[in-house]
Amino acid sequence: MMRRRRYPFALLWNELDEMMAEWETRVQNTVAAGASLPSMVRPALKREFRVDVREELDEVIVVADLPGVDKKDVVIRLINPLNLELSVSGGTEPEVYEYYTRERLSGNMRRIVALPAEVIDEGASASFLNGVLHVRLRKAIPESGSVIPID
Repeated sequence: MMRRRRYPFALLWNELDEMMAEWETRVQNTVAAGASLPSMVRPALKREFRVDVREELDEVIVVADLPGVDKKDVVIRLINPLNLELSVSGGTEPEVYEYYTRERLSGNMRRIVALPAEVIDEGASASFLNGVLHVRLRKAIPESGSVIPID
């Protein structure tokens, strides 16, 4: 006698349920960590280059991936104490090729990077090696209160 399963797709549905549960957990962990999904995917959607920003004791460090870019085409500008502008000009390849896949960024690119603390341009430094830009900015020293003389 041949036995038939009642639900022939039960294993498939169980596997899909497990995959959905894992996806939901990853999304919740990402949101709980403080990063929102739009901020994570925005660079890819807007064709912006990726950056990392971190704080050290008295510095803010910005690292940007700019593969295939020449150092002379990169401009770094501190717009205000909390925003840094990174822009790249040129770098366009002639449109003589017909691409099957084209994911690499080229041409003019610009990104405003929000900084976690107020910085000053005095003493700032930058280096560019193998397509990776490192910018070091000194944190602004907050003004302390002044002494008020007593009459």
